[in-house]
Amino acid sequence: MSSYGTRGEVEPCIAVGRELLRRSHEVCIAVPPNLVGFTEEAGLPAVAYKLDSQTQIEGHVNYWRTTYSNRWKVGDRTKFRRQATETGMQVTAEQKTLLMSLAEDADLLLTGVNGEHPASDVAERHNIPLATLHLTPWRARGRVAEVREQLMWRVGAKKFENTQRREFGLPDATSPLSHRMATQGSLEIQAYDEVFFPGLARDWAKLGSHRPFIGYLTLESPTEFDQEALSWIAAGKPPICFGFGSMQVESSADTMSMIAAACERLGERALICGGVNGFDGVSDSGRLKFVPAVNHSAILPSCRAVVHHGSGATAAGLRAGLPTLVLWKIPDQLIWGNAISQVKVGTARCFFSTTEDSLVSDLRRILSPEYSTRAREISTMMAKPADSASDAADLVESLASGWSEL
Repeated sequence: MSSYGTRGEVEPCIAVGRELLRRSHEVCIAVPPNLVGFTEEAGLPAVAYKLDSQTQIEGHVNYWRTTYSNRWKVGDRTKFRRQATETGMQVTAEQKTLLMSLAEDADLLLTGVNGEHPASDVAERHNIPLATLHLTPWRARGRVAEVREQLMWRVGAKKFENTQRREFGLPDATSPLSHRMATQGSLEIQAYDEVFFPGLARDWAKLGSHRPFIGYLTLESPTEFDQEALSWIAAGKPPICFGFGSMQVESSADTMSMIAAACERLGERALICGGVNGFDGVSDSGRLKFVPAVNHSAILPSCRAVVHHGSGATAAGLRAGLPTLVLWKIPDQLIWGNAISQVKVGTARCFFSTTEDSLVSDLRRILSPEYSTRAREISTMMAKPADSASDAADLVESLASGWSEL
């Protein structure tokens, strides 16, 4: 297995790996060095890539911050784009080198979406099946989008990909990766709930693609801060949970001040899960509580709403029946902002353009009865984490079994 990214991208792969391990398969997963400890604590043997994924994600955030906040600083945007490109190429090279060795005697290679290109070449070189976990709908939807993907590949990535393939002794590709994976019989597991993207399965079926939906994957691991958070929640009105995860904020003081002021105006309480942000100097009060992290499945059912940036918290909050505000920092996160807006369980805004007034307005909107009611309805349509992991393992086993019979 291979998963490169933040915890939100690595944890779903670990969930599948643990289920496969429980079924007596041998499992080994390659992850960024900053997530080796987390992976091993979850029970999986881990091998480290060289580059810290937190460094990479902060580079992406820096680029988009300059794009949305400093539109005229072309030099900064160019610098951050160049750094992100160089980092991406380094990560791809590391993945290919390490996976080529790890997969030598493997029956199957499973990867997160950030490693699809190198993993695909490695699987093809070793003649083993490839399975991928998609946490958002990455593939083209509809004929027009598919043609656009073909054209963009021909004028953009084709030359680079074929240079990489020749290093593996593979023939030049004549179509984008998604087409090659379909031809090779690869499995693309959609690790989110279909309800958030109405009509997507139908559109893909018209293209002849089979991409099974299983629901979001999570470990539901307890943290040392859960009881502390629950005790504070029980002492007053159900709070709004603000989660920052792997996304650093530029100014902890300004962010905390904005949250505190917005909640004061609304008469709400805030549970703030800082993630990689320390929020130094924050003192607890009846209205604010800071903890580094919590187990979403244990804490969110006691909250009133959730504010965050990514797919994991989206799933956890909506499984708990909570309306959601997505404050996105990079375009990938906007996918979920648009999704929750479409099904009317929340709204979204760029974090870099968020102000106290906009936060008050957005929170007032999602706290309205219609959003809360709709969120509870959607929660009944979502897969349970244990079922998602079991379904993913079934699909992987079936792929490996069918491949060995060819």
